[in-house]
Amino acid sequence: MPGDVTFFRRNLPHYRAIDAVYFVTWRRHGQQDDLSERERDDVVAALRWFNGQRYTLHGYVVMNDHVHVMVEPTRNWQLGKILHSWKSFTANRLQRFHGRRGCVWQDEYFDRLIRSQTEYREKRDYILGNPYRRWPSLENYPWLWAVGME
Repeated sequence: MPGDVTFFRRNLPHYRAIDAVYFVTWRRHGQQDDLSERERDDVVAALRWFNGQRYTLHGYVVMNDHVHVMVEPTRNWQLGKILHSWKSFTANRLQRFHGRRGCVWQDEYFDRLIRSQTEYREKRDYILGNPYRRWPSLENYPWLWAVGME
């Protein structure tokens, strides 16, 4: 369970704590087409790039229209800065190399401070099941990873 919790609000409420794991979701902008397989590869590469330096990844799934991540920022990095880095880098890459124009991602993101081991397992299972709930006949989804899958 995280220690002292702070709160701020944009359109959505955001809670912050030191040494916490967060479940984060962001969506592609409504004017954008679904992410292609190559674009999902680029998003996964961006998520993994600073893993172990700026944050520790606990799980992720990159869907055709949204991303879910379980992440634990290091003490030197704030969650908002990590999200800005991911969204900014991937938006620029998708525009430059995949021909996208305009806003790629919605401005706001949803985050939830994970408060218990039970909630941790629930969010991890949600990530692992997300593509199979959307596409029940799917056998393998390469843009999916969580602690314990190795």
